Formats: sequence, structure tokens, C-alpha cells
Amino acid sequence: MNDDSDAGYLEYVSGRIPALRRVAFLLGGDEHQADDLVQETITKLYAKWPRIAKVENVDAYVHTMLVRAFLDEKRRGWWRVSLRDKPPERPAPADASEEKAVLRAALDRIPARQQAVLVLRFLCDRSVADVAQLLGCSEGTVKSQTSHGLTALRRILGDRVGGAL
Repeated sequence: MNDDSDAGYLEYVSGRIPALRRVAFLLGGDEHQADDLVQETITKLYAKWPRIAKVENVDAYVHTMLVRAFLDEKRRGWWRVSLRDKPPERPAPADASEEKAVLRAALDRIPARQQAVLVLRFLCDRSVADVAQLLGCSEGTVKSQTSHGLTALRRILGDRVGGAL
């Protein structure tokens, strides 16, 4: 890339990393995974930057890349090999309440696409049309995935939420 293109890329990325990291964290629920997803996304973005910089809505394109990276990670996660003899200890979240931990655990038990739809719709406050565009599917699919995801969460959480979901 030329210097102008690099400067545009750096300016764009430096301004968007916190928002991308927030969405990635909401999707995966883990800070390290969020960092990995953002890193993967901005690396792919760099390779395609000369073309993507000319797109009308760069943010939507990049968010689509991030969500697809998350879904790909969920799909291929089974084959990952740990090079440790035991799993690493996870530090307790600093300010996470019990309700957040319960919701995060429940979200981890539903299919990745439903998880992505619920996070984007309710935690990122995206419209059905925005989520459909990000996931590359129809609005009807987003609605059905939302319904199935909420039903699954209700089943998993049972009486814990009362009438909240």
C-alpha cells in the first residue's frame, strides 16, 4: 500500500478499535477472544483496505467481517489444540454480577448464529435490517433466529428470569 492508503487505514482503525472490541466481547464473552477477533478482522481489513476504503459504509462492512470471524471461530473451534497440560485459570471478572455470568453461560450454550443475532439485536441495539445485512441473510431469518434463540435461553435459564425474556 502507499503512504496515503496506510494513513487512511491507521486513522480508521485507531478510531474504531474500542467499538469493535466491545462488539467482539459481547459476542464471545471473553476479553482474549475479543482481542483475537478484532486482530483477525483488522488484519483482513488491511489486506483489503484499498478496495474497502471506497465502500459507502465502511463500518457496516467491518462489523460484518467481525461477526463472520466470530461465527467462523465457533464453527472451527472444535479442532483447536491446547499446548498446555492443563487449562489456564480464568481470572474472575472484575465487576461482573451473577446475572451477567448466568446470561453469558446461557448464551454460550445456544448455537453461534442465534447467539450473534441476540447479541447484535439486544446488546448492541441493532435493528433487524442491520443484523440481516451484517449476517448476510434475510430479515425473516433474523426474526426466526431471534425467536429460536430467546426460546432456547428461556429453556436454559428456566425460572431464573421469571418473565424477563
